[in-house]
Amino acid sequence: MTSSTRTKTDPLDSTDPQVLDYMLVPHRNFNLINGVHSPDEVDQIQNWEIRDSDIFAVTYPKSGTIWMQQILTLIEAKGDVTPNTEHLNAQLVPWIELIGSEKEFNAAPSPRLRVTHLQYKFMPLAIRQKRGKVIYVARNPKDVLVSYYHFHKYAAMLETPKDFNDFFEKFMEGKVFGNCWFEHIKTWYANRDNMNFLYITYEEMIKDLRSMVERMCKFLGKDLTEEQMASVVEHSTFRTMKQNPQANYKTVPDSLLDHNKGTFMRKGTIGDWKNHFTVAQSERFDSVFQEKMRDLPLSFAWDINDVNSAT
Repeated sequence: MTSSTRTKTDPLDSTDPQVLDYMLVPHRNFNLINGVHSPDEVDQIQNWEIRDSDIFAVTYPKSGTIWMQQILTLIEAKGDVTPNTEHLNAQLVPWIELIGSEKEFNAAPSPRLRVTHLQYKFMPLAIRQKRGKVIYVARNPKDVLVSYYHFHKYAAMLETPKDFNDFFEKFMEGKVFGNCWFEHIKTWYANRDNMNFLYITYEEMIKDLRSMVERMCKFLGKDLTEEQMASVVEHSTFRTMKQNPQANYKTVPDSLLDHNKGTFMRKGTIGDWKNHFTVAQSERFDSVFQEKMRDLPLSFAWDINDVNSAT
């Protein structure tokens, strides 16, 4: 089944037992996934009509996407957990790049909460006139690489890597969905002044989730009571979400995620890359990072101790 015959608008909500012919499809120097994305539909996103109330959470894959789906839903519901127990996070805050998303987007009531892994160049042009709001969540790329490697091992829509070394090379070359991590973050951050834009990091959320939720609320113009804020934070912790089947994606069919081979929410920690990288790989990555990121005033916590010791 190809994108031209696929009828499901969300692969994570699919009950179709047929295994799709997933493969990466290069489009405008960006890898899409056949059967999940349509190049023609992705190109139409830039023409979407945007409302001031629209909210887009942007991440490179494995950088806290479902975490943001959970938080945004709870903020909008003022801490009421009912929506998060009755619907998948992916239904409450869908991806804009999935096949069939435009029709659903146009018909949805405000505020429209959405997530995306797309690069800046694919986004609605109206956000460059400061329509809507954008929250970009970045995660230290060594942990992203490791988390993405484990995700590839049990996600049916992605290639199963031969081993970690093989995946390391593909990630460094940008031969994955999402392409080059460095290009993704650089193009978004470089254009931050063109948008209503908030930049936060995965590591900041781990260190002090409440402060990050407060920053999001201020940015979004949401005034929550102490009780409401406490509920948002409590139900957005890794521990709570991992036990929530609507947030941990345990209900996604095995034809899409082989739950016997892994879990969508695996560790949610900082520094797991040390359990996978060789010394040579770490040194090589550091060298590339310093070269690619030298013009961006961004820093990351590479170890849980970096977060615990930060002031």
